[in-house]
Amino acid sequence: MSDLLGIRDRVILVTGASSGLGRHFAEMLARRGAKVVAVARRTERLDELAHTLAGTSFLALSADVTDAAAMTRVLDQAEAAVGTIEVLVNNAGITLPGPVAELPREDWRRVIDTNLNAAWMIAQEVARRLIAAKKPGSIVNIASIAGIRTMGLVSPYVASKAGLIALTKNMAVELAPHGIRVNAIAPGLFDSELGNNYARRNPERRAKMRERIPMGRVGRHDELDAPLLLLASDAGSYMTGSVVVVDGGFSEIGLTA
Repeated sequence: MSDLLGIRDRVILVTGASSGLGRHFAEMLARRGAKVVAVARRTERLDELAHTLAGTSFLALSADVTDAAAMTRVLDQAEAAVGTIEVLVNNAGITLPGPVAELPREDWRRVIDTNLNAAWMIAQEVARRLIAAKKPGSIVNIASIAGIRTMGLVSPYVASKAGLIALTKNMAVELAPHGIRVNAIAPGLFDSELGNNYARRNPERRAKMRERIPMGRVGRHDELDAPLLLLASDAGSYMTGSVVVVDGGFSEIGLTA
């Protein structure tokens, strides 16, 4: 089974890799032998991660995922250093909570631009390069159960993740003839920087959400390892357009404003 889920020497780009799930994904993949390209804005955190992963095939590149020109340079640098990106883990994301009637329009634009527009732009560019190189590949979009069920006070986040899930399915159909698979993982509540930031702003709501999880707890980062390896490796060779939900049963309960 370990061979089936193997990603050794596979060139994998992880966005949002300086903290939270992105950092965990980058570290886990690098320790399993992948050639990991980690992208994030916070250079000092990437440098610290590179130090932690000394001895692995790890390349840290600082860029804002919403900057198309910067991401093109990142992909050029990655190709020159380790080859064509074979697996994209579209993980970068933000949330700016607030009631619908009070949310600043700029907050809406920032969330949509980071969580949806940037994910589309990077996936498009990775797909173009795979097609030009005549190579198969896998795009894994990190969505959320917020894109499946309603969740109050985070309307731009919900819209961005629902859009990302729809984009996943549509790209899967279009790119399948090129041997490029496109799938998504929809995590529930995890102990991450993004979730913790939300908890600090909305402690009572976060506590209520935790109480409603059927399994009685938030998820651990390592509980996303197998789903990611499935979609990134040959084990998921006949999977495309799928959304793998990892949430302890929470999306079956739902939570409205």
